[in-house]
Amino acid sequence: MPRYLIQASYNQGGVSDLVRTPQDRSVALRPVVEGMGGKLESFDYALGEYDVVAIVELPDNVTAAALAMALGAGGALKEYKTTALVSVSEAMEAMRKASGAGYRPPGS
Repeated sequence: MPRYLIQASYNQGGVSDLVRTPQDRSVALRPVVEGMGGKLESFDYALGEYDVVAIVELPDNVTAAALAMALGAGGALKEYKTTALVSVSEAMEAMRKASGAGYRPPGS
């Protein structure tokens, strides 16, 4: 099943709500992901550009987009980024395919 990296940041209201009522948001996210046929592999709060980093397994890109829309519609986020992940074995397969693609860079 495809895996995705989710990076999200809360808006001021979302942060205020978490400070007022501290909570583990993975508890809210897990059933949403599972209800879409996926699995929440990891969920961490982060320092830096994003407040949350999660890795999820989802059936396909349409489901990943639906999850982004559902979470974005909640109103607590100011940023949300989804990155499709490629396993090492998939990357190795891509490297083998690339080696035989016949691409020639400019000037060669």
